[in-house]
Amino acid sequence: MTRYPSRHLLALALAAALASPAMAQDEGAPPPAAATQAPAEAAFTVSDIRVDGLQRIGAGTVFTYLPIERGDRVDQTRVGEAIRALYRTGFFEDVSMGRQGDILVVSVTERPAINSLTLTGNKDIKTEDLMQGLQEIGLAEGDTFDRLALDRVTQELTRQYNNRGKYNVQITPTVSNLDRNRVNVTIAVDEGSAAKIRHINIIGNELYDEEQLRESWESGTSNWLSWYRRDDQYSREKLDGDREKLHNFYLDRGHLDFSEDSIQVSISPDRQDMYITAGITEGEVYTLSEVEITGDTVLPVEDLESRLFIREGQTFSRALLELSSDSIVATLSNIGYAFAQVNPVPEVNREDRTVKINMQVVPGPRVNVRRIVFRGNTRTADEVLRREMRQFEGAWYSQAALDRSRVRLQRLGFFESGSVSVETEPVPGTPDQVDVVVNVTETASGSFVFGLGYSQLAGVTTSVQLSQNNFLGSGNRVSIEASRNLYLQRYAFSYHNPYFTDEGLSMGYNLWWREFDNSEFNTAQYSSTSAAGQFFFGVPISEHDSFSVLFGLDRNEIHAWRGATPDSIVDYIDAFGSRTFHAWRTELGWARDTRNDFLQPTRGTYQRIAAEVTLPGSTAEYYKLNYEFSKYWPLHRTMVLNTRTEIGYGDSYGSDVTRDVCYSPPPPPTQDNPFPPAPPPSDPCTPGSDDYVRTLTASGLPFYENFYAGGTRSVRGFRDNTLGPRESVAGSNYLQPLGGALKTVGSLEMYFPTLLDSPAARISAFVDFGTVFADADAFDAKDFRASVGVALMWRAPVGPISISYAYPIRKQDDVFGGSGDLIRRGDEVERLQFTFGGAF
Repeated sequence: MTRYPSRHLLALALAAALASPAMAQDEGAPPPAAATQAPAEAAFTVSDIRVDGLQRIGAGTVFTYLPIERGDRVDQTRVGEAIRALYRTGFFEDVSMGRQGDILVVSVTERPAINSLTLTGNKDIKTEDLMQGLQEIGLAEGDTFDRLALDRVTQELTRQYNNRGKYNVQITPTVSNLDRNRVNVTIAVDEGSAAKIRHINIIGNELYDEEQLRESWESGTSNWLSWYRRDDQYSREKLDGDREKLHNFYLDRGHLDFSEDSIQVSISPDRQDMYITAGITEGEVYTLSEVEITGDTVLPVEDLESRLFIREGQTFSRALLELSSDSIVATLSNIGYAFAQVNPVPEVNREDRTVKINMQVVPGPRVNVRRIVFRGNTRTADEVLRREMRQFEGAWYSQAALDRSRVRLQRLGFFESGSVSVETEPVPGTPDQVDVVVNVTETASGSFVFGLGYSQLAGVTTSVQLSQNNFLGSGNRVSIEASRNLYLQRYAFSYHNPYFTDEGLSMGYNLWWREFDNSEFNTAQYSSTSAAGQFFFGVPISEHDSFSVLFGLDRNEIHAWRGATPDSIVDYIDAFGSRTFHAWRTELGWARDTRNDFLQPTRGTYQRIAAEVTLPGSTAEYYKLNYEFSKYWPLHRTMVLNTRTEIGYGDSYGSDVTRDVCYSPPPPPTQDNPFPPAPPPSDPCTPGSDDYVRTLTASGLPFYENFYAGGTRSVRGFRDNTLGPRESVAGSNYLQPLGGALKTVGSLEMYFPTLLDSPAARISAFVDFGTVFADADAFDAKDFRASVGVALMWRAPVGPISISYAYPIRKQDDVFGGSGDLIRRGDEVERLQFTFGGAF
């Protein structure tokens, strides 16, 4: 997409446009004839000075600029100098001087003041940017009005729009006079439409076809993607860049004698169509005859030669030559030579079509870092940023350490994507020292998530979650959550200190309590009351790897009802003979993170392996394994591919839990209650009754720890948590989601970071797939579900918003019998899904 100049560049352009009249005044351009009137008498001594015609400007201002004082002797020359001095102030339209006796009379006509400055019709150039640019050159509300300046600005704006390919632009300034010597200035802009490129023709190319030459061009003729890329809109800046790319194309393939003989740009009479013709001479291909490194290499020449990307006998390539130079510079800058330079000097032999390259190394002084200064962190403490730095004060300068520091700061998630920049400033008078300046732009590091909904089953649902990833600028994370509706209450608190020790040991804890009654989250219908306390800490292993350990104690009291809850869940509970499950648990995890950004990464990998185990003595003894993988592939500046997958598995360990349970037969059905619930189990059976004994076995991963799939965080296009095993109860064909012990989900997602002209928003196209299985033995790739769709992610001022529309391409449909009766329900599809949260 076309990138337009910033408001600062626009201000400079407008200032340059105004330079000519300013210089004319400075050089003393003669004022109108009426303003040059001088005293008719000969030279005289000024006894007093009177100023006539002032309205807004004080007499003191005039005396400040007037180079004549009481007692001075003036003549025609002094009067002319005084008139020019007052003109240079820019305050007056007319200046004249006369004499009344020995009194010097200065008559002036003030220029009007700008009461209001209004812009209308401008779209390509934002109003705030244009106003700022005009203000920086003195054309703003309250300033003195200069019509010549307004004319120059009009011409410059017309040129700016012409450079954007809009040749039908009309800039119409209007000046309305007001009382008290004021004016209203209105600049009406009729941008028109950009001229479209109808034809591009390159003449003289014999070795390469035109499609290959124009593959990386930003300019192009109309095509089916022009609505997005706008490549068919003519722009002089884009064309200049494309000409440079054409030159680089040939130089990277050894054509040292390449030349652009002509470039012709013609426009149709209606100024809507552009035609571009370029004539070129390809020239011969040159090879490298020799590559040598000379100068003060600091390191052994052999070490620098290993950094070269060019070798003798290769076809000459300017791109590889620049990479070789940059590689040597980077090597030297990593050991303190911050200002190292490499000057490639070519010796061309046109007879043999060969080139000899002499890489002249100029290391400059070896420097160390005096101070590290942070700018832009209005909330985040310097200490939080400083502990992420891999470049230290007093140490030798290292470009690699600075690059790594920038990535670590960006990954904190406290700053806008791509906003962290690192600059070096030489210390005046000390050539062997520099200061490092780190510039950041802070973003919303916390969130306030508020949910409000209604359903016939759950009634009004409210939830509030307050989290701050950078609590009070300390870098610590604090989260408080409260959720409540007719069937759910949840309260949680968590705290995480990523630098509990200076060595990077992190520490934190979680506390939560939950009372859950029904399938509000699309799970099987049962109620539970649970609470947990967890303590965890993390240990950094390397720059990218970390190890974590969690210890916790939780209690889970579950209530299920046969006839409403699937029998498999009721049987599992009855096998233990207790509805309360206690667990001592521990979790070990390893993670590796090489992503370049926390909010919107464009390259790098994230991996995490976790093993969770309930310790012996827990009510249910089981383990869970989980693996997450995500890799970002930068395919192009406009496309980033993300491949991610998650695999989870759980099972019990030790012996299965077996118990004989006595059941009473259910009461007979009635008209009001055709499916009466069975009485609760008893032990032992009543002699002589119709009670019967069942042997129940509880094995595998507990149902309340199952994995789930489907929804915005796994396979979009399906309702949350509904994929995988489902079970109905007697008398109902509704299948309740059970989850499973094996989870396999993945996604391919293509992000388009430049599709929307905002760093806070991005659009993606995705393919999601996966499901959950009851256990490993039930795995069957044929049961995988899949969907395709598009998504919008926007960090809006009111909070982060994610909207996706997915179309399932692999799903289970409803199954009907021969009589049309529903035998089995299919997957629950939900194509449009969104999440909303507020950020602060």
